[in-house]
Amino acid sequence: MNVAFFLIPKQDVIYLKINSTMRQAIEKMEFHRYSAIPLIDDQGCYRGTITEGDLLWKLKNTPGLNFQNTHSIRLTEIEQHIQNYPVSINSRMEDLISRAVEQNFIPVVDDQKIFIGIVRRREILEYCTKALGMLESLSLKD
Repeated sequence: MNVAFFLIPKQDVIYLKINSTMRQAIEKMEFHRYSAIPLIDDQGCYRGTITEGDLLWKLKNTPGLNFQNTHSIRLTEIEQHIQNYPVSINSRMEDLISRAVEQNFIPVVDDQKIFIGIVRRREILEYCTKALGMLESLSLKD
């Protein structure tokens, strides 16, 4: 099965531009109740994923930084501790299973590395559950 079948398109995904501020990331995560958000550059290419942990580490390790001045910190200044690597739109669902263990979502890019959406862990687990159910029903017939 192709990734495109499970794709949540970019227009339906919450993401941030890489030059956004830390304050924008915090507010967007709070509003949508997300713990991680994809980052894209001005050309639309995927540039990583910012997590709550990344924001907390930046806050902890930057003397004088508090919520009131997070508007002065660009996301480019924040180290991403976890690398969520994207997959090609041409990937198969089976290629995503190992990534779903570590990532809540898998970014998807086209042939020019342009961010086109995500596949959530939920859809991957549902796919695996159905596949296992089909295998079980086949083995019961034998």
